Amino acid sequence: MELREIIEGLKEYDSATVQNAMMTMDEYDKEQIDYSGPDLKSFHLESGTVVGIAVTCKVTPLYEPAEKLDWDEYYDTIDQSELPVIGVIVDIEKNKGRGAVMGDGMALKHKVIGAVGVINGGSIRDLPGISEVGMSVWATGRVPGHGPFNLIETQTPVEVGDLVINPGDLIVGDTDGITRVPIEIAEETLKRCKKVRDFETGIFDELKKKL
Repeated sequence: MELREIIEGLKEYDSATVQNAMMTMDEYDKEQIDYSGPDLKSFHLESGTVVGIAVTCKVTPLYEPAEKLDWDEYYDTIDQSELPVIGVIVDIEKNKGRGAVMGDGMALKHKVIGAVGVINGGSIRDLPGISEVGMSVWATGRVPGHGPFNLIETQTPVEVGDLVINPGDLIVGDTDGITRVPIEIAEETLKRCKKVRDFETGIFDELKKKL
């Protein structure tokens, strides 16, 4: 099955069902936590589940670093992707979260180049503007300002919401948070999602009869 087909299929399920499906596999490492922690908040402004391939970057939103990259290195990777992309932006400053790593302008930029969502390991601002753009976002906080805002690294492993995300990881996001699906078990995960949903629906239907 092509990865694009898997991505489209996973959009039919929520992040919790996807996580439950992976837990049914003998080959899945159940000691590995592949979902975001409680610090990552959903500002999931679009209905349904968002699924895409991770494109990552690390930023300093307040201070000018000794070395930095051109933002096109990050944006071009998203723009040139043949698959849906979820951007992952992580604040690496000591006072992480004090400056916003995303606002309405960046939300619009991501939308224009084809991203389907943005995960922020840091704070965001301009939520009404982000909502107007129609971009699904996740973040660890909200503040009203930022400084020079510089790109330090792109396409390297990052950690956000207690979840390690690698470039190219398959990400499933919704109002509950983020689930990371290892590419090597993505197809099997999709197959098992229907089984999990059917099983749970049967249990819920029986319980509802007792209401």
